[in-house]
Amino acid sequence: MSSASLIRPSGSTGRILHVTPRSAGWDYVEFAVVETSAGAPWTGMEHDRETAIVPLAGSGRVCVGDDEVVELSRASVFTEMAPVLYLPPGVAYRIESESRLRASVGSAPAEGRYPVRVFEPAEMRVEIRGGGQAHRQVVHSLAHPLPAEKLILYEVYVPRGTWSGWPPHCHDGRDGSPYLEEVYYFRLDRPEGYAIHRNWRHDEDYDDAMVVSDGDAALVPKGYHTSVACPGSNMYFLNYLAGEPSDDERSTPPCFASEHTWIEADWTAGAWGLPVVSAAAGGAAA
Repeated sequence: MSSASLIRPSGSTGRILHVTPRSAGWDYVEFAVVETSAGAPWTGMEHDRETAIVPLAGSGRVCVGDDEVVELSRASVFTEMAPVLYLPPGVAYRIESESRLRASVGSAPAEGRYPVRVFEPAEMRVEIRGGGQAHRQVVHSLAHPLPAEKLILYEVYVPRGTWSGWPPHCHDGRDGSPYLEEVYYFRLDRPEGYAIHRNWRHDEDYDDAMVVSDGDAALVPKGYHTSVACPGSNMYFLNYLAGEPSDDERSTPPCFASEHTWIEADWTAGAWGLPVVSAAAGGAAA
């Protein structure tokens, strides 16, 4: 049975993937992936929401308001970091390209405290998290201290056969965590590849595991969550988050599943080397 939290793309131009607060059953995050080409731009304006636009592949520009033009390009999410274009509420935009540009467009409620701004890769904190079979590179694309009212963005690079989000964590307002809604937009570097994403809570009947393919999105409406790439494909994902925390409160950490945090003390503790068992030499005495 397909999960309601698994969103697959459709079409080849225009808005090929779309998540709204209404479709997701939540209050804050809207997310879309748009494909533009010559003669087929994408336009929008959010009256009471801040917007973040991230180039994913190709080249083009965003015409902001009446007179500002921001050039955006990216060969691939797998080969380079990218700028993030931030727009406050009430600013019209048009994404256009003479060739082709795929971009993500996400928004969250806002009052208009910050101006139009381009966040460049040099401003973004980059870290290697975890270890063992749970190591990954995390780019803080629009996370504190980079300013926004509600939006938080990360881009994460996960080697094949590796877990991300381990130990599992939650940010659904329970167990001392902040309330944040989240979209995962996945890309895999081989077309046959897949990943598994799981949301769950042990204190209620909620366990939602889904198989994601290249270009799919997974929603995190609640619960602890984690993802793993299959052994044959490296995995990238882009996170858009928003919820109750505002401004500097966006730095509030999630809550980690206490039964799994022991591994952080030594990521290789207890790991098997093969073979683990073998047949005993000779036969047993009669």
